Amino acid sequence: MATNTTHCPAPMKATSEGVFQGNNPLDYALPLVILQICLVLVLTRVLAYLLKPLRQPRVIAEIIGGVLLGPSALGRNTKYLHAVFPKKSMPVLDTLANLGLLFFLFLVGLELDLQSLRRTGKKALSIAMAGITLPFLLGIGVSFILRGTVSKGVNQGPFIVFMGVAMSITAFPVLARILAELKLLTTDVGKMAMSAAAVNDVAAWILLALAVALSGTGRSPIVALWVFLCGTAFIVLCSFVIPPIFKWMSRRCPEGEPVDELYVCATLGVVLAAGFVTDTIGIHALFGAFVVGVLIPKEGAFAGALVEKVEDLVSGLFLPLYFVSSGLKTNVASIQGLQSWGLLVLVICTACLGKIAGTVGVSLWCKVPFSEALALGLLMNTKGLVELIVLNIGKDRGVLNDQTFAILVLMALVTTFITTPSVIAVYKPAKAPTKSEYKHRRIYRKGFSSSPFRMFFTFHGIRNLPTMINLIEASRGTGKKETLTVHAMHLMELSERSSAILMVHKARRNGSPFWKKDPNADSDQIVVAFETFQQLSKVSIRPTTAISAVSSMHEDICNGAESKKAAMIVLPFHKHLRLDGHLETTRAEYRHVNRKVLEHAPCSVSILVDRGLGGSSHVAASNVDSLVTVLFFGGHDDHEALAYGARMAEHPGINLVVVRLILDRDLAHPDSISVDIEEPNSIEARSMDDEVIDEFKEKLLKESSNKYIERVVKNVSEAIEVVREHSKCHLILAGRMPEGELVAAMRKRSECPEMGPVGNLLLSPEMNVTASVLVVQQYHTQLSMHSLASLKEDEATTDQGEPCKNLVLYFHDVLYDGQNAANATSAIVGAPQWGNHTILANQFHFGNIVVFDDPITLDNNFHSVPVGRAQGMYIYDTKNTFTAWLGFSFVLSSAQHKGTINFIGADPIMVKSRDISVVGGTGDFFMHRGIATIMTDSYEGEVYFRLRVDIKFYECW
Repeated sequence: MATNTTHCPAPMKATSEGVFQGNNPLDYALPLVILQICLVLVLTRVLAYLLKPLRQPRVIAEIIGGVLLGPSALGRNTKYLHAVFPKKSMPVLDTLANLGLLFFLFLVGLELDLQSLRRTGKKALSIAMAGITLPFLLGIGVSFILRGTVSKGVNQGPFIVFMGVAMSITAFPVLARILAELKLLTTDVGKMAMSAAAVNDVAAWILLALAVALSGTGRSPIVALWVFLCGTAFIVLCSFVIPPIFKWMSRRCPEGEPVDELYVCATLGVVLAAGFVTDTIGIHALFGAFVVGVLIPKEGAFAGALVEKVEDLVSGLFLPLYFVSSGLKTNVASIQGLQSWGLLVLVICTACLGKIAGTVGVSLWCKVPFSEALALGLLMNTKGLVELIVLNIGKDRGVLNDQTFAILVLMALVTTFITTPSVIAVYKPAKAPTKSEYKHRRIYRKGFSSSPFRMFFTFHGIRNLPTMINLIEASRGTGKKETLTVHAMHLMELSERSSAILMVHKARRNGSPFWKKDPNADSDQIVVAFETFQQLSKVSIRPTTAISAVSSMHEDICNGAESKKAAMIVLPFHKHLRLDGHLETTRAEYRHVNRKVLEHAPCSVSILVDRGLGGSSHVAASNVDSLVTVLFFGGHDDHEALAYGARMAEHPGINLVVVRLILDRDLAHPDSISVDIEEPNSIEARSMDDEVIDEFKEKLLKESSNKYIERVVKNVSEAIEVVREHSKCHLILAGRMPEGELVAAMRKRSECPEMGPVGNLLLSPEMNVTASVLVVQQYHTQLSMHSLASLKEDEATTDQGEPCKNLVLYFHDVLYDGQNAANATSAIVGAPQWGNHTILANQFHFGNIVVFDDPITLDNNFHSVPVGRAQGMYIYDTKNTFTAWLGFSFVLSSAQHKGTINFIGADPIMVKSRDISVVGGTGDFFMHRGIATIMTDSYEGEVYFRLRVDIKFYECW
């Protein structure tokens, strides 16, 4: 008797025993899911990079990546699909994806503040309701058309609700990132859109809960009613239980202290338990996680710590799996025929029309200008992850078939994709009308006037605060009257992390009222620092926050300074002080921000190199005792630096020293300055310098604490020594691009071109400057050619024309071989296991380390009088040819040259001539850089060789 048997695939084991045991890793769950995650991460990140110029949110790249990995594109190759995404792996993939989604929805809940919803104005509430109602009604209409064509046989009730919800959703997190990207967060449009989207988000979740309750497989409507009532009871119970518990936890987690691991684990356990309960009820585990996130108190450090602990793993690793899980269910090929494509166009147009028309109509009724109303409509049309969640639940519940699902996924993709370019096209935020003319764009005013002025400080974090506050203290003048107003802008980078939305809420001090913390809660540490200082001094400090991508951060700074009518912007240098006293790059991108600000600023700009001005805390006014030095070479930037120094000198605790360096043209050596001076008005510039100095003397030398020193120097070397002599102070002020022959000779040195020649000198390790440095650029409608050129250089550059100095020297190396101790100048100090210290090893001397102290001569005669010593080492570093790595110095002590020259580089010995780097020097070669061409001039076996070193310096101080 024949029996029908069904062959089910065996469940996948977790791990394989390896390919050498004959196992295919792709037949086992763990290696397969690792491959799937890696594939998803690589593809979505590449797509995000490609879409970045179009200013698209990362969710677009993730949706497209999921679709490409599914049957719509790569999945059309069945071998690939069965190997990488076999059906038997789907339970594991879907479980991980939904687990990641569960915690992500918890984070989304953390971003919503119910108190802010209660404060939502009638206008935003009306716009939100219109943006939900009209699309929902149009979605119901479209559902009847789809049921008669591509969705025949589906359950009418749930299908109508799912279509309405799918059409009416606005993605709150995606919208916030788009607003921040377009710099609309603090505009009226941005604030209205955020408030309306938050209301829309909550309403969408309520509607989705209703749709899920109706979509159960039970035939009786009583079941759906029970599901809905139990879900409501769960929310009510959580509303009474969760907030008190987490408020207690939050009080036990003070600001600045690490959050107890027990509290984090307990919270994550509550999220999972809530998910289990809602899944048991029948409304999906995501709702439980979302409800817990919404109900957790937002004030204090606890909510931020939860986001920090959870988001990177969830958003970066597990959440992309949800997009591929959704993409595997999306088959664009199922949209076949003219009718289906026509339905896709209909769905897209209906979704856009419903959102835009509903929002615009009510906005105009609320007397919102048409351009703003249209921008609001386009912004509210943003879809995202929540849309995909709705569609996937509908697909899993059997409410949406393959074709309808694909149509709605493409609708979500298209509507979100067009948001950014559409808003850019239709809406240009008008600049706020200025009540008065922007007159004072500089610190310097005729006669060193002490009239009130405004400064615009920027900072990236708490690290910048102590020095910044001490600089504000030094700038506030006599204290008899309030002359200084400070606007301090906290620069925060907009990222794709979900906590970027929490950053949006921190912009409340920019005028965005949507998110307000409990006034009794712990305030932001930065705001506390400013408020405390303001109470102790007579300086008005107004902190603001700017949130933007690093690439456009300079726009926020320039626009902020212009709107506040600042006389000077103070920027933090892109390097910070290490414990060993050296400067280390904080972030290279900040350097480009500073350059852009210098180029486009509406007022004067200064860059602060923080070396601990005043220590790590605020110095009280009565305790201020600081020495400030102004280095004056000449030119407009030096005038501005001097004017700022004069403002500081009004403070009773500031002692000001102005050092003017003048080139003595009569005594200067003819070879000491060899540059082309392009300033045709140099005589006029010198007379202007004299006039500014005279004004300073008349105004400020009456005080005994202020000094003016004039130093005449013959060349750059003497100027450097003068700078070194006066660098022992607390703060040095210098112009960014001083003018004159003396400084023109320094322009060849440009490690940080935007800091100018004097700034670079003060930054160099050889100078051992311990004072903070403020490099100042005076505002001009058009920067000079030299100033602009310094902002266009990407890296440290040199003048690649003729060398500024050239030397040819020889050095002679005699290797110790066990018998020539009397005249040996080098010795083997390291050898491989098969070698020894008297004979170079075989295999091309690989592993030998040789140190040397060789004589240097002016010619190739070993017996000539030495002019110095070559001291250093070389390492033979390969087994297949003769190559070495060199690191050594020339220590010269002849009548012609005194000082050291430092060399470093690889030496391919078999090449006739090869180049190594000249990386600095001392004495006559102070901070010289260039190229040394070395040639093996002679050799005798492996005991003696002579190198010819042709040195070309391209940077000479």
